[in-house]
Amino acid sequence: MTAETSQTLDRGLRVLKLLADTDHGLTVTELSNKLGVNRTVVYRLLATLEQHALVRRDLGGRARVGLGVLRLGRQVHPLVREAALPALRSLAEDIGATAHLTLVDGTEALAVAVVEPTWTDYHVAYRAGFRHPLERGAAGKAILAARAGGADGELGYTLTHGELEAGASGAAAALVGVTGVEGSVGVVMLADAVPERVGPRVVDAAREVADALR
Repeated sequence: MTAETSQTLDRGLRVLKLLADTDHGLTVTELSNKLGVNRTVVYRLLATLEQHALVRRDLGGRARVGLGVLRLGRQVHPLVREAALPALRSLAEDIGATAHLTLVDGTEALAVAVVEPTWTDYHVAYRAGFRHPLERGAAGKAILAARAGGADGELGYTLTHGELEAGASGAAAALVGVTGVEGSVGVVMLADAVPERVGPRVVDAAREVADALR
């Protein structure tokens, strides 16, 4: 038996998803066409969402996602971290290096989950909350490569050395196919170069995390 649902709530959520997928906002007419409802319904939906600061309209009348979404977004990191931890633990233990999940926060890469291996004599200290520019380090560069439609060497992962910490090498792969989440999974190790098997293993871990988040 199909559960009973709210048509109005469903339409409101569809409005937010449509707006989240565009950088330029949408007009009432465009939303009406995409939703398959008349303009009066769209006006009512936008007015309600505006009251909760989830939508804003610019001077030209185009609707965009509002700042109220950020308040909801603050609760996302703990949920994402919890979903990612099993894959990160497996990756850290398998490779013997510190594994991390990194998400985009503006123009920076933000480590939201970190797991250190339990059996190594030494490893890189890397803490949740660590930030760095997207243009530096494997985690950020993997995200930028995914935005551009690929990865270094088309291998699906990005390698760096000494960009965030002297003597440390990193490997990272972007999360792919997760709506509303832009990030990467990677490892950082004290080594002059990343062993050959690490890159593909990081890609597998990123795929596991992405599957857990869908």
